[in-house]
Order: sequence, then C-alpha cells, then structure tokens
Amino acid sequence: MTITVIVPAYNEEKYIGDCLKSLLDNPPENLEEIIVVNNSSTDNTAAIAARFSRVRVVEEPVKGLTHARQRGLKEAKSDLLAYVDADTRINRHWYDVLNRAFASDPKLVCLSGPYNYYDLGELNRAWINFYWRLVILTYWMNRCVVIGGNFAARKSALEKMGGFDTSIAFYGEDTNIARRIRSVGKIRFSREFTLLTSGRRFVKDGMIRTGVRYGLNYIWEMMFRRPLTKDYIDIR
Repeated sequence: MTITVIVPAYNEEKYIGDCLKSLLDNPPENLEEIIVVNNSSTDNTAAIAARFSRVRVVEEPVKGLTHARQRGLKEAKSDLLAYVDADTRINRHWYDVLNRAFASDPKLVCLSGPYNYYDLGELNRAWINFYWRLVILTYWMNRCVVIGGNFAARKSALEKMGGFDTSIAFYGEDTNIARRIRSVGKIRFSREFTLLTSGRRFVKDGMIRTGVRYGLNYIWEMMFRRPLTKDYIDIR
C-alpha cells in the first residue's frame, strides 16, 4: 500500500519547514508523496514547502481546514492518506506503526493517536495527560475517536463516506470524520501512533477552556450530528 501525507497549511511559515523535515527523515519505500495544501496563506508557507523534494504544493483558495482536507483527498493518488498538521513533527516509529497497523488488519480503515507537546510547561503537561486519559477512555467505550492532526485512512474509505464535511469550520470536524468513517470499517486509536505538536491553542485560549470546548463539540457531533461551536480563531 502506498502512502500520501497531506499537510493542510494556513500561514505556517514558522512551522512548516520542521514538519516537512521530520516527514522526509528516513521515509519508507511506500511513501509516494507529500502534499502541502496551501490554504490561502499570505506568508511564505508555500515557498518554503516548495523547496523540499517529494513535496507537492497545491492551492485551496477557499479558506477552512475541511476544505483543505478535501483538496488533499482529491489530489492524492495513494492507497493510504495520512493527515498531519503543519506544526507537527513525526518520530522515527510513526511510519512503521502506520504500515504495520494497516498491513495486519484488512478491516482497519482509520488509524489515529494522541499528541505529545514540545512547547508546553510541566503544569500544562499534567493537565494534557489527564485530557488524553479521557480521550483514550472514550475510545475504549465507543471505538469512535479520530484526532484530526494525526490520522491515516484508506482513501477508498474516505471516498465511500463522502469525503469531508466542508460545512464544518473547525471544532468537531475530526469527530465528524470518526462518526462517518466508522460506518465504513474499523477505527483504531493507538498510543504507539503518537507525534509531537505545538500546544499554542491551549496556551492562547486557556488549557481548561480549550479542553472543555473540544469535549463539548465531541458530544454534540456524536449526539446531534453537528458541532456546538461554529466559529474559531486562527492561532498564529
């Protein structure tokens, strides 16, 4: 199975370089390409991404995370599509976990996992660890959890579920993915499938407030098939 990694990016010139370096450090043989979806950036995001070999920059003029995800789905040619945020950095085991998971389970359609944060202090890390325990508990209860900045799915499954819901701005979009792709096949949420990311949204909006907002939007999407929060603020 071939892999395309898709990186939605809006004004991420401070982060995109480190993200792509990590993705291209010792890539597996079945990595077909990396697609950076430049989502109406006004900075040097696209220019920085274009410097990397094996990276293809595509434009999505309609601003919004789900629009960027959908553009990546339309552009990608591989069997497996992995989505990561532009401020993430994968570790050397990430591709191995991805390949092993899908090769060992033909019923698996989506793999996701938690984050570790490279820019949070010790106190904030303690709160985040509690938050991830709740996420993992939720997964064991209903087998329906996807983290939007760290998941991989079979392209056929994403197409079968109808692609991404572009009516959702931000909050709840990953729960919408989980809820809809679960009807196609099996979701796995694994501690092994972990990457590093920035905790800037937690710092900017407040740890507890942000965690509660994510939680409420998960519940709303699962119960009422729509997010609670319609608007969000770009954190840059």
